[in-house]
Amino acid sequence: MSDKILYTLARPLLFRLPAETAHNLTLPALRNAAQRGMTGMFKKPAPDPRTVMGITFPNPVGLAAGLDKDGAYIDGLAALGFGSIEIGTVTPRAQAGNPKPRMFRVPAARGIINRMGFNNGGVDAFVANVQASRFYQEKQGVLGLNIGKNADTPIERAADDYLACLRKVYPYASYVTVNISSPNTKNLRQLQGASELDALLTQLKAEQTRLADQHGRYVPLALKIAPDIDAEQIRDIAGALLRHRIDGVIATNTTLNRRDVERYKHGHETGGVSGAPVFDLSNIVIRAMKKELGNAVPIIGVGGILSGKDAKEKIAAGAQLVQLYSGLIYRGPSLVRECADALRA
Repeated sequence: MSDKILYTLARPLLFRLPAETAHNLTLPALRNAAQRGMTGMFKKPAPDPRTVMGITFPNPVGLAAGLDKDGAYIDGLAALGFGSIEIGTVTPRAQAGNPKPRMFRVPAARGIINRMGFNNGGVDAFVANVQASRFYQEKQGVLGLNIGKNADTPIERAADDYLACLRKVYPYASYVTVNISSPNTKNLRQLQGASELDALLTQLKAEQTRLADQHGRYVPLALKIAPDIDAEQIRDIAGALLRHRIDGVIATNTTLNRRDVERYKHGHETGGVSGAPVFDLSNIVIRAMKKELGNAVPIIGVGGILSGKDAKEKIAAGAQLVQLYSGLIYRGPSLVRECADALRA
């Protein structure tokens, strides 16, 4: 039985469950299947290497952060054929995140609303999970580690949390993503402001340089930004990326825009909207970023990819790589291969 047929059968059952419950059932099942060597049904994409940020990605379709916040399911996710796997967001200390329910499907809009709030077991447990994975031990592919700040850390001390996480994850990462764009941690998006971003990137770049000397290995830094930014903010962020020689930008995170979901059940739940409703918004940011950055800073495009055609549009907008998350919920694992095939063609 193919992965596409299997997911077509499983999806109606999963969609009867609350979104977070389905999430918490699916990932352990995938991990168990990988441990038992039962993932042969997932036909991996043909090799299509792309070199971005100085890293060779086996194919241009990656997993976006958020699906595996603790790095507990790396080997299961690797079986789906991604060109890279990004895990997190992780914070220095463990935190429960926001109260449940905090994740909602909006099927009519092919969207998901979440207000998870960086729920994770803390950076030490995160690193232990990475170290325990075959993917890391056998250097099977590209692993992005996504870092954030604890909810109770004052915004003026945010850099302390990012630096603490960077020091812990640096030895194990292919690249590190700095997440300043989640809408579910109070005031976090303030860090996208010109002066705040300048101060943060100054410290992170200095620490990256020190860690590269310490470990004898340069690990690229990428910045993950929101779709809800205007032209002036885009210019400010692009200027900061160039000034501080940041290695990449991931565009974009979830949106606070309710235009495409407000008329449906759960459409007024607080949190970030992902899936199809963010597709055009992220493309606008990608195009504008590309105009500002040219080829100086590569863009990884994420937001609302539900088909191979969508993946091609992200590349046409200016991205060099793409990432999936919500599309997997609606389309299943075959979406990885469909997007990779479309981009190779």
